[in-house]
Amino acid sequence: MDVASFNINITSDQADVLHAFYRDVVGLPLNEQVGGFMVGGGGAMLLIDGHSDTKGRAKEPQRVLINFMVDDIAKEQAALEAKGVKFLRNQGREEWGGIISTFQDPDGNYLQLIEYKP
Repeated sequence: MDVASFNINITSDQADVLHAFYRDVVGLPLNEQVGGFMVGGGGAMLLIDGHSDTKGRAKEPQRVLINFMVDDIAKEQAALEAKGVKFLRNQGREEWGGIISTFQDPDGNYLQLIEYKP
C-alpha cells in the first residue's frame, strides 16, 4: 500500500463540541489548507465530523486510543488539568518504560499522554 497521508476521523453527534475540545483544550491547531482537519506533531491529522449512525457517548472508549507522545507528561497533564480535564489514570508506569496518563474527550473517547524515554 502506497499511502500519501494518514488521518483519524472521529464522528460524533456533537461534532462542534468535540472540535472545540480538541482545538481549545487539547490545543491542536487547525490545518487551514485541508479544511477542518487539526494537526498534531509529526503531521498526523485528526478530523471531527458528524455521522448519522453516531449517537451518544463512546460505548467502548478503550477500543481506539488516541495517544499524544510528549516530552514532559507532568507539564502537559498540569496544563490540561488547569483547563478542567479530569484524568482516569495518573502517570502510570508501564513495564516497557512508558508513563501514561489517560483522560476522555466530551464523547468519552480515551486519550492518552505518553512519555517514553528509553
